[in-house]
Amino acid sequence: MASTTVSRVVPASPQEAWNLIGGFDALPDWLPYIPESTALEGGRIRRLANPDGEVIIERLVDFNETERHYSYAILQAPFPVDGYVSTLRVHAIPGRDDIAEVQWSGRFNPVGVSSAEAEYLFAGIYRDGLDALHKRLSV
Repeated sequence: MASTTVSRVVPASPQEAWNLIGGFDALPDWLPYIPESTALEGGRIRRLANPDGEVIIERLVDFNETERHYSYAILQAPFPVDGYVSTLRVHAIPGRDDIAEVQWSGRFNPVGVSSAEAEYLFAGIYRDGLDALHKRLSV
């Protein structure tokens, strides 16, 4: 199993960052790669579309409002992996209430590519996503 983790400090309190990203159906609010999200099965499934119209279907597998994190599994996607589970988490930074650390991590089994290639792909997705989040919170 391969894995990758990317973290970024953002210019918002942990609660402000969580208020933006903590909704399972909230990706279009901050992630340009996902302009469309449709909640299904009472919000436990999200059907996403990327700018190319490719469909990604994900299931919420864990959610913790108090600790500010959720995990999800990909059920269908145009990525060369299976067994994908990812967590999006907001951390407080001791002594600071004006910034937060957001961590996006995932583990997965590469299919038709090496572990290094799959890790590089998701590290890029996470990095671009957290850069977009930083930009969104900077306005």
